[in-house]
Amino acid sequence: MSGGSGRQVRERSWLEILWRRYRNPPRPVVRAVASSLVVALVLGLGYLFYDVALTRGADLPGGDLRTLVVTLVLVLVVGVGTVVTYLIVPQPTGSGGPRTRTAWSAALGFFAAAPIAYLVLILVSQVLKPLLV
Repeated sequence: MSGGSGRQVRERSWLEILWRRYRNPPRPVVRAVASSLVVALVLGLGYLFYDVALTRGADLPGGDLRTLVVTLVLVLVVGVGTVVTYLIVPQPTGSGGPRTRTAWSAALGFFAAAPIAYLVLILVSQVLKPLLV
């Protein structure tokens, strides 16, 4: 395979292509992941403090609502991650025309937020909580 200048272009292996993609992710993906990660970390730390307080025997109003709190954290991270990504990630345009926000931006936020919320809750409950209790 040759380029326009007449010199040979080396074909990259699938591993080199994959590694290059991981090193240089598109900015919209970085923004979507970063916004969801910030929301997940803040809410996850709130859940951690609540869980540790209950484990240590604190008498909190409402009793043990951990299942409800975990559900709320997941829903809020996915919801806020979707909305924030929709607001800060415009749809890519090929010609440099006016940038618009569509369901594409919201879908990117949703699919970035769901696994991030799950992984942060696992980190909080399985790694950080044993260190504090």
